[in-house]
Amino acid sequence: MAVSQIAWSLNDKQPLTAGALKCEAELEDLIYNNIEIIDKNLLVINHQIQLPSGKILDILCMDPNGDLTIIELKKDMTPRDVVAQTLDYASCVSKFTFTEIAEKFDKKNNMTLAESFKAKFGTELDEDNVNSSLKMVIVAAKMDPSTERIIDYLRNTYQVDINILFFSVYNCGDDRIISRVWHEEPNDEDFIAKSSKISFDSNEYYVSYGIEERTWEDAVKYGFISAGGGLWYTKTLKMLTPGNRVWVNIPSKGYAGVGIVTESVCIAKDAVFNGTPMKELDLKGNYFYSPDDDEAAEYIVKVDWIKTVDENNAVKEPGFFGNQNSVCQPHNSKWEYTLNRLKKIWNITD
Repeated sequence: MAVSQIAWSLNDKQPLTAGALKCEAELEDLIYNNIEIIDKNLLVINHQIQLPSGKILDILCMDPNGDLTIIELKKDMTPRDVVAQTLDYASCVSKFTFTEIAEKFDKKNNMTLAESFKAKFGTELDEDNVNSSLKMVIVAAKMDPSTERIIDYLRNTYQVDINILFFSVYNCGDDRIISRVWHEEPNDEDFIAKSSKISFDSNEYYVSYGIEERTWEDAVKYGFISAGGGLWYTKTLKMLTPGNRVWVNIPSKGYAGVGIVTESVCIAKDAVFNGTPMKELDLKGNYFYSPDDDEAAEYIVKVDWIKTVDENNAVKEPGFFGNQNSVCQPHNSKWEYTLNRLKKIWNITD
């Protein structure tokens, strides 16, 4: 469906007149320096990046999961050309290693990619599991209906994470303003681990357990997993229900445990373990760092452990599945391989 935007002045009770960009680079510079126009949960890697093909990618970003997002402006290309070019760029970017991404990172703040990632998202970047999936965003003033149908076909039939951000420029007195609207409102859960049609036990879940504020020792001793610091980190905990089996990976360390969920997610400050409030437990980590902000608080899911090892003996092998979402439910060959290896190493039978 074609997107149409109109902006009105509340003072004059009239629609604003259409404005224009001063030049093509104006919009790219605006997005590059204000990436929240696209998504506040993106870290800009760089812009005007030369690809192995010799072509130039407009903007490259990384999300909290360590995955890449390419942003391509339509400029003077036909709609179909910009879609083809974006897919071509994606085929190149999808092969980038951590080293290649780090080399392209704009160190304008004298910080490395890993340092900037931690400063932006509050967690360590798992260098072994970056760029496992890719998002594409085309920025355009308009698209023809046939190109929008192509985008919809790729998204809905093959789960290709490609989207269009439409923008409009308006005159507002002596100023100009810009508005934007998505072709299809982004929903990360639509694309979580759907890159393969491999089908196996849907009761298996992956958990990433960061050990910044929290400790693995607490999780093992009292039987829980947790995440916190913002909605992006805690929302996936809601995927878990009693009876699910979780396989816990400590970023940069490896897999350290598997267990069965016994209770749904609960804010840490209200959690109770065997009649004792969590606040009164002998904990090594800090789970109550945000007493007045529930959105930024720590949340826990209780787990009955089947097998755990200490973090120094965590299992980490080439080819293992990794993801920086707190919880996800993968359906790809790498996850299947990881499960089979862990079951063998830990002598777990279904």
